[in-house]
Parts: sequence; C-alpha cells; structure tokens
Amino acid sequence: MSSLNSKVVYMDNNATTKVAPEVFEEMIPYLTDLYGNPSSMHTFGGQVGEAVEQARERVASLLGAEPQEITFTSCGTESDSTAILSALQTFPEKRHIVTTRVEHPAIKNLCETLDTLTGHKHRVTRLKVNSEGQLDLKEYEEALSDDTAIVSVMWANNETGVIFPVEEMAAMAHKRGILFHTDAVQAVGKIPMNLKELDIDFLSMSGHKLHAPKGVGVLYVKRGTAFVPYLSGGHQERGRRGGTENVASIVGLGKACEMASQNMEEENSRVRYLRDKLEEGLLKAVPKSLLNGVKKDRLPNTTNISFEYVEGEAILLHMNRYNICASSGSACTSGSLEPSHVLRAMGVPFTAAHGSIRFSLSVYNTEEEIDFVLEKMPAIIESLRQMSPFWKGE
Repeated sequence: MSSLNSKVVYMDNNATTKVAPEVFEEMIPYLTDLYGNPSSMHTFGGQVGEAVEQARERVASLLGAEPQEITFTSCGTESDSTAILSALQTFPEKRHIVTTRVEHPAIKNLCETLDTLTGHKHRVTRLKVNSEGQLDLKEYEEALSDDTAIVSVMWANNETGVIFPVEEMAAMAHKRGILFHTDAVQAVGKIPMNLKELDIDFLSMSGHKLHAPKGVGVLYVKRGTAFVPYLSGGHQERGRRGGTENVASIVGLGKACEMASQNMEEENSRVRYLRDKLEEGLLKAVPKSLLNGVKKDRLPNTTNISFEYVEGEAILLHMNRYNICASSGSACTSGSLEPSHVLRAMGVPFTAAHGSIRFSLSVYNTEEEIDFVLEKMPAIIESLRQMSPFWKGE
C-alpha cells in the first residue's frame, strides 16, 4: 500500500489553497506585536499602514497595475458585487448587463437577483458557450447595446479552466463606451497579466486561491473609471471601501502575490506536466471517460473529467477513503443535486455531467501523488459502475 494512504492528497486548489508557510510567517507579526490600526496617526499604527501599502504594491506588480488602482476587500464575491453595482449606479439610465452562462455563483446569483427580484428593472444577457466551453465573439458583439452598463466575463472558468478572450472582449466593450469587469479569481497567479495594456475597468481576485488566507480579496479599478463604493463608512482604502483593514491577511496576500510571480513559470511547466499526466492517464485507463472543456487555452492546473454512468458525489466519497481531495464542481455549489450549470451550458450529456470530477493542482503537488491517484481511480470507477443499473460495460 502506498505511503500516501496516510496523508492528504490535495487536488482541490480551485476551491481553496493551503496558506504558504512563507505567507504565514509574514503575517505573524501583524497578529501579535504589530496590532495598531493602519489609519491611526501615531507611529505604532503608521508602521502597520506602511505594511498595507507594501502589500498593495506587491498585488499591483503581479497584475501589471498601479498601486492606487488596488482596493482591498473581504473576498472575490464582494469585489464582483462592488464592480457590477458600481457600474449600475454610475449609469442609472442603463439597465442591461452582459455576462455568460458559466459564471461563478458570485456573478450568476447576483445577476439573477438583479434580473428577477427587482421586478425586472434590469435586463441580463447570458452568453452561450459551445461544447468545449468557449464563447462566440459574434454573439457577444451582437449582445452589446446602448443600454449596456457593464460586461462581466470571467477570465478563466473555475470548473473547466477554459480561458476566455477577455482582452478582446474588453476592447470591444470600450468601443461602445461600456464598462468591462472580469472575475479573475482563478486566473491570477496562474497566467501572466498586464492590466496597463488592457481595457479592463474592474478585476476581482481572492487571496485564498493563491496561497494567501481566506477573508481577503482585491478589486482592481482602472484609473479614471467612475466608482461608487459598495461599503460606505470610514475613509479606509481612499474612501473606496469602509471598514478597518484586515491587515494580517492583506500582508499575507501581498507576499502570496510576490510568490505567485516567482512561481508563474513552474505553474506553466511542472504543474502543467502533472495535470497532463493525470488527465491522459485517467482518460486512457478508464473507459467511457471524457474531458470537459477545450484542451488548449485553459489554466495549467485544471482538468475536469466526466466518468459516465456514475455519480460525482459517490466518486468523491470513495476517493475520500484514500484521502484524495477533489471536487464535482464549484465548492460554492456543493450540496446541490443538480449537475453543474457549467457542464449543462456546454451540453455535456446527462450520463456524464453527473459524474464529473474537477482536479485542480498547485505547486505543492508531486508526481508521486499523481501516480497514487492514477493507481486508485480506475478501481473506484469500476466498482461504482458495477452498482449502476445503467452500466452495461464495454
């Protein structure tokens, strides 16, 4: 029996990541001795404020942005809501939002609320995706109108890893005088970005997706973009987000961004290699398995594979016996008996959509872990299929 049986094999990094040891070490002083309020006038608080500003510079460096364009929030969901609601308040005469059918629940549910619970005051266009999870830019262009206040399109899908052409889409929106927001929670730290060269007005990111702690996020607001705060209160974050800053987590996020910049090459080489080995091994070893999403133009750490005629939840329970952690979709929709809205939008067959597993790796995964999963998964799927009334074998 493999020695990995007694340890956690963690392949659910799109749900959350471990806090990097270096990140935790940098946070400790701000949880112990350096507890001053960063807005205070005294020197004790001032040095804490300096740490917040250093973190802001590190985040900006990773994104290719200016420090003053970075606003710290509590999470990606807050950042998403802030961007969209700010646009709607900036242009109260415009009531149209363009988004996609495969957005994270943070966007999907907000748009549903704006669309239905406000008496249809707002109109939402949800762009379709093809069988590989890709958008049709012609449909997108036709969806834009004089009534469109904002476009919100994720940079990379959290379930399939498919990357959307947000650079081109942002430019198309700007030609029509429309604001553009991207939920880049999964993309930041995995693929290079230079926001100075793009027409993106708002960008959301979340610390716990790149080895910083939970409870801290960022909203990038391009210089010159009109902005209405979501949380009013004190003058924190230059008046853009009230509330005393979560200093230790902000400091941790800054360090995590610095590390992500240094690890970008590894993400796109070693992590990609491990992902490909896992993916190819499973597709070869398990009959009636299929890859969800386009093979190219996706995040280097993510693969989503459907195993026909079995339930994803049952697969996860059996994987859990070996301490293998993965997901059957977005962690924010776990507990739902419905198949993933992303896979439904892609037209994945019902017999496969229910049996989808997302593996999402990080720089902390090893080849030994990949081999362990490849050793265990075929037998797990086979045992479950033998119990399925729909499985007739090969």
